[in-house]
Amino acid sequence: MLDISDVAITKTTCAYCGVGCGIAVKQEIHAGQVIHVGGDVKHPANMGRLCIKGANLDSTLVQAGRLLTAQVDGEPVNSEKAYDAVAQRLQQVISEHGPEAVGFYLSGQLLTEDYYIANKLCKGFIGSPNLDTNSRLCMSSAVVAQQRAFGEDLVPGCYDDLEQADLVLLVGSNMAWTHPIVFQRLLKARERNPAMKIVVLDPKQTATAQLADMHLALAPASDGYFFTGLLAYLNQQDALDLDYIQAHTEGFSEALAAALVATPDIASVARQCDLSAAQVAKIFAAFANTDKVVSVYSQGVNQSNTGSDKANAIINCHLATGKIGRPGACPFSITGQPNAMGGREVGGMATQLAAHRSYDDPQQRAQVKQFWQAPQLPEQAGYKAVELFDAVSDGRIKAIWIMGSNPVVSLPNADKVQRALEQCPLVIVSETHANTDTAACADILLPASGWGEKDGTVTNSERMISRQRAFAPTPQGVRQDWQILSAVAQRMGHGQAFAFTSSADIFREHARLSALEDDTPRQFNLGPLAQISDQQYTDLQPLQWP
Repeated sequence: MLDISDVAITKTTCAYCGVGCGIAVKQEIHAGQVIHVGGDVKHPANMGRLCIKGANLDSTLVQAGRLLTAQVDGEPVNSEKAYDAVAQRLQQVISEHGPEAVGFYLSGQLLTEDYYIANKLCKGFIGSPNLDTNSRLCMSSAVVAQQRAFGEDLVPGCYDDLEQADLVLLVGSNMAWTHPIVFQRLLKARERNPAMKIVVLDPKQTATAQLADMHLALAPASDGYFFTGLLAYLNQQDALDLDYIQAHTEGFSEALAAALVATPDIASVARQCDLSAAQVAKIFAAFANTDKVVSVYSQGVNQSNTGSDKANAIINCHLATGKIGRPGACPFSITGQPNAMGGREVGGMATQLAAHRSYDDPQQRAQVKQFWQAPQLPEQAGYKAVELFDAVSDGRIKAIWIMGSNPVVSLPNADKVQRALEQCPLVIVSETHANTDTAACADILLPASGWGEKDGTVTNSERMISRQRAFAPTPQGVRQDWQILSAVAQRMGHGQAFAFTSSADIFREHARLSALEDDTPRQFNLGPLAQISDQQYTDLQPLQWP
């Protein structure tokens, strides 16, 4: 019989998707064996619910296949020698070809603290803008749209809005599969409010569509026309909130003019979207006549060559009607990876600087450089994910450091990526597993800690920061990504700037940077957390910004 006095419970966060579910891990204190992985009933994202992936996280806690020993040119070495080799070879590339010959490719699986250190080292101390992430593939369209609409990479919605809405549009989202816990919350809300309607816009008859009140099987890639048509319709029906438009927006006339050219009436929308005019009219009228509307969009919108424009078309309909910034009404981009948003908060993309700062603003560039006391900072954006590997392929990038990602499998034109890495002079890979397709291309392999061993924070789709706490022992020679990066930075001569001893140290610096004031007030500001103690960081409860 289990002695409950020998049981410890660690509250952490799921490693799978952007919902950001809280996890409660029970384990025997003396043996260290995990007894059960369940949902954290006190976490506001999931309130104890878990999907099948989260409920089976304990199955990932195996050592089979783990990368436990560093390798340099195929030979096993201790970690210290591997970090020496990384530093020396990066310095050589920089000396011979300049800082822009170095690239970093990161992952939405990294914790915010890992992302922060990678961004600081690459941009501030190596001086290369060429740092991007696999989150580029799923979220960059939404980021651009939000920056254009709000002046900041800001998701203006919460999961609570879904539960308070009377009309929910799911656009390019198979939420039943991709974000099942949020979808369960939505279905429960409909049970409590039978007047709520769930409408799915998706070419496919997905599991989500089967559970919706209405499914519009619009033509592939036609989402943008649907929402430009909706804007035109709202204008024609006098359903705009002119006071809100006047007080809180700019550029409305231009947006409306473009919508009237693209889709002047319901017939044109029906034709472009391959829908019946009656279907279009029904949803347009529902949007116009419902105060509480949430439009959720995901990869079906984002992963498009016009994804940003589609997202802006959705956002514009909410801005034009004032259906934003109040309970149950918002456009809501829902994230794919567990820490795609945390990575964006610290500037973990080639088009961003840390803390929502921009390359385009000289004052903001100077601010970040001064705060870091960085020897140099790029003045313009670097190569985005696909461009980054194109630059590896044609020799512009001579050294690339890949963390927490397997681009030889996951990137478009994967065979080209593999060939590029095979011919690149220096490929560094930080990994948990030894035998990935990308690891096979590495000159230097660095063993990194995985879920259960890592300590830090993540930010989910609704801007909620949660702690990921370590409960499993870290194997000898394995370190967290920020520790690896800091060790290399110190060997490159940047010791004082990377003298971090804990994730809490990094979080406090990140929070201080976010709170710096300039001519552009921003919603992302973690200033109240900039002075928290180590114990307060350890005990930090889920919280949202702003």
